[in-house]
Amino acid sequence: MSPAEARLRDIPSNMTEAEWQQRVNLAACYRLVALYGWDDLVDTHISARVPGPDHHFLINPYGLMFEEITASSLVKVDLHGNQLSESEYSINPAGFTIHSAIHEVREDAICVLHLHTLDGTAVSSSAEGLLPLNQTAQLVTHDLAYHDYEGIALDHEERPRLQKDLGDHNHMLLRNHGTLTVGRSVASAFERMYHLERACSMQVRTRALGTPVYPVEEIAIEKNTELLSNRDRAELRATTLVWPPLLRKLDRVNPGYRS
Repeated sequence: MSPAEARLRDIPSNMTEAEWQQRVNLAACYRLVALYGWDDLVDTHISARVPGPDHHFLINPYGLMFEEITASSLVKVDLHGNQLSESEYSINPAGFTIHSAIHEVREDAICVLHLHTLDGTAVSSSAEGLLPLNQTAQLVTHDLAYHDYEGIALDHEERPRLQKDLGDHNHMLLRNHGTLTVGRSVASAFERMYHLERACSMQVRTRALGTPVYPVEEIAIEKNTELLSNRDRAELRATTLVWPPLLRKLDRVNPGYRS
């Protein structure tokens, strides 16, 4: 049996091959978030749009640890919050508010990733926000939006403000709350989050030194912005260079997400 035939055999009869592949990638993303220590018990959430004309998306069953998520356990919902797949679990209501808002208006936001990490939340709670102090931060700051904290995201009336603040950016600091990235694929949303989280950690450590920050020339920042703003190139890098080895790593240390 060929690898393609084996994949088709594993796909449930009630879904397309495209949906199943999206489920596999999203389950992998959940487990990678846990592997990198970015998870927060059963809280925070990652979603991915189901391929097709409907604005249906997949999100985690509320009550499983990220390291337990599998392709088949992910819950499919519509933009009204109706669960379209059977599950013994519900979904995180705050997660639905945030993710439905973005999937509703951003056709290119195939994946939305949201975290509450220590350093990401620290920087989001700092008045200065994320600064272009180093090369990693400059991968992010040219494409970074901010959204003010309005309490736990249970009020659907917050969604238009979140949509407006994100605009066409792919990185966001949710003030006093955490970090968020979007991507045309699970791979690009994950790589963006990797850079955003590292940039926040680098800023926290730099500030902890308590010494003056060595200045970055504005011309260097402008040069990097021009180089890094090509989204097609970023997507190609994420899907072809970054994601395949990440999946190989996950297959070594925490397999089972494909089930």
